[in-house]
Amino acid sequence: MQRRPHVDPATLVGSGKAQEIAERAKALDAKLVLVLNDLRPRQRKNLERVISVPIVDRTMLILDVFARHARSREGKLQVELAQLRFRQSNLIGVGADLSRLGGGIGTRGPGETKLEVDRRRIQTRISVLRKQLEDVRRQRGTRRAAPHREPLVALVGYTNVGKSSLLNALARSDAFVADQPFATLDPTIRRVYLAPERYVRMADTVGFITDLPKDLVNAFLATLEELREADLLVHVLDASNPDWPRQRAAVEAILHELELDAAPRLLVFNKIDAAPGEPPGEPGALAVSARSGVGLDELRAAIVERSAAPA
Repeated sequence: MQRRPHVDPATLVGSGKAQEIAERAKALDAKLVLVLNDLRPRQRKNLERVISVPIVDRTMLILDVFARHARSREGKLQVELAQLRFRQSNLIGVGADLSRLGGGIGTRGPGETKLEVDRRRIQTRISVLRKQLEDVRRQRGTRRAAPHREPLVALVGYTNVGKSSLLNALARSDAFVADQPFATLDPTIRRVYLAPERYVRMADTVGFITDLPKDLVNAFLATLEELREADLLVHVLDASNPDWPRQRAAVEAILHELELDAAPRLLVFNKIDAAPGEPPGEPGALAVSARSGVGLDELRAAIVERSAAPA
């Protein structure tokens, strides 16, 4: 940890601290240096001159986790788009890189630099991915336009709060569950029984984090569009995590960015079986445990009341 009045524009941490990190990495035989902040292209280049191991900043790490967890074609397209946008915004040319010229097929001529070629290739691929994701959005729109008898309820919340476990407990399904961030990238929809002749379609969505990189928000719009169509948002919080107020604020900030402030919402504290002491006493909130089943009947009743499910 380092506290500075402002970040160093050249190296983020300052030249002396960068050298100290390099020596520490060498002493520990480190294979990777993770930086909590997002690095600017110039800061990354300058740090790489001093530190001999690969450097991964916050956005790069999140993108890598997303790439590992993408399963469907849609999820993989979204991750690749986010990665390319990140790479495009971080492309810089220094020294020899700028002097390398391309003159083969596909370039604009012998005067085009390698940097320009890279930028153009990335932009071409981004255009292809956008068209493919637009097809996905149209297909989703067609499915949503079909007459549905049952309301749509979307589970939203910070990553790793137990949304998929809650979906499985309510729907008695087997959606993928793991104790790790961003285990769910692709939207999962299950039919959930609430009461006699009362059912809803329940969607599990990608988990949010504080300051979710804008490229990821943009890339996952096709997935997040499920939230716009939902009759009710169930905001799931982790009762066992003392940091839940910050996580709640982060989710609400993203919902605001998606213009979903007015959407009907139900606050649910999950994992009360692992919470130390009593669950938080938030007005109107429910306390449940997807693992033990405590509070699920009350949750079903609250969803019936809030989602206006037809009989």
